Amino acid sequence: MSEQNPYEQLGVTENSSFEEIQSAKKRICEENNNDAKVVESIEAAYDAVIMDRLRLRQEGKIKVPERIRFPERKVESPVESKPLVQSTPNWVQNLLDSPSQKEVLVPTGVFLTLAGITAFGQTATTSLLPLLMALGFMGSVYFINSKEKRFGRSLLITLVMLVAGVALGNALANSLVSSGAMTNSPDQITSIASVVTFVLFWLASCFLK
Repeated sequence: MSEQNPYEQLGVTENSSFEEIQSAKKRICEENNNDAKVVESIEAAYDAVIMDRLRLRQEGKIKVPERIRFPERKVESPVESKPLVQSTPNWVQNLLDSPSQKEVLVPTGVFLTLAGITAFGQTATTSLLPLLMALGFMGSVYFINSKEKRFGRSLLITLVMLVAGVALGNALANSLVSSGAMTNSPDQITSIASVVTFVLFWLASCFLK
């Protein structure tokens, strides 16, 4: 059997189909399952035939199914990646942003400066507060608009943050007054409301679009 070519060892011809080649190999191995040398010889012949077919395939002479190279191994079809089920509504996904480091640092510097002047520049706060709030408002509109170029939406978001900031800031200030942590000073209450508003402006500028 060793003097025969691989096709003759398997009892097939060069025109035999791949199914016939596999069937011949399987049949001969089953008939000689007690003879390790014969089985090894048939396995070698089968590999030689398959390699020859692959060579012909590379030359464009025949077409070889991908599963033929190692028929004992099932070719696993690639698992199609399925998109993760979105747990948040679409409108929330369209509103939230994943900012870059620069998109966070610049608004942080701007609103931190405005909040610092408001909180610690007590002597000038009263006169500067309208200007600071105007700068914060315009800054928020600018940063949000720079992402999507939707000025109306940017303006609306900033207005919502302004109203929310004033309401939350006043609530926080009144709570501190009630607890005795601060005096019932209009300037202090206004400053706290302004700082809270700047924080909301910052959040909107960085994480909304």
